[in-house]
Amino acid sequence: MKYCRFMFEGKTHYGALEERGGELWIVDLAAAPEEDMAFRLEHGRATSWSFDFEPLPLSAAELLPPATPSKIVCVGRNYREHARELGNEEPVEPLIFFKPPSSLLAPGGAVRLPKLSERVDFEGELAMVIGRRARKLKSDANWRETVRGFTLANDISARDLQKKDLQWTRAKGFDTFCPLGPVVSDELVLEAGVALETRLNGELRQHGSTADFIFPIPALLSFITAAFTLEPGDLVLTGTPAGVGPLKPGDRVEVSAAGLGVLVNTVECDPD
Repeated sequence: MKYCRFMFEGKTHYGALEERGGELWIVDLAAAPEEDMAFRLEHGRATSWSFDFEPLPLSAAELLPPATPSKIVCVGRNYREHARELGNEEPVEPLIFFKPPSSLLAPGGAVRLPKLSERVDFEGELAMVIGRRARKLKSDANWRETVRGFTLANDISARDLQKKDLQWTRAKGFDTFCPLGPVVSDELVLEAGVALETRLNGELRQHGSTADFIFPIPALLSFITAAFTLEPGDLVLTGTPAGVGPLKPGDRVEVSAAGLGVLVNTVECDPD
């Protein structure tokens, strides 16, 4: 299963994807997940469409963030080298924090650099999309029954504010600070190690693998759901590899992983 969320003829739609000639295409419209209430209010309960959809290259679509979470849970310092590059000790248990849903940004959108910060960094990450309600999961539970699929994210961070504040909410939560997409897929084989890369203006800056996680997915889900319930559509960002760095106006950031395409965003100053 692989899908996206996009605008078509002035309305939001979900699209089923397949690869054609080395490129992802939206080949048909797809049913929305139950948590997207805005979609259901807009379209009603209809399960069939009143028009024929012509296949469209994903690159030509007006994409939206492919999830509508009630909360975005992030994992800090889940790669040893990233913890070291910021001068931190390797954590003994998962370090988690929130980003608000208002921080979501569509593929192709512009990250806005706030005037309150003098240094804003990119952090490419693999994100889980939760598919079913989960509470107090055991570490030996079948995590694939909980996770609908994976997508790409960029945990944009105001690094100076992160160091200044006692907690990270402000530094991680500005509008546009959570680019997400372009697709959701349940076809990744994490046991084999999924490579994640981030490029800044075409230059490779981050390269990591899920095989390098300090805390693997079962441990993360068990730790998180011991504290609070994960709902369908919620996001879990799994941490960033070493190589993070600052952004400036005019930059282009690309986060990529095989099977998930490329999450591309530009950077500009916040005009307000």
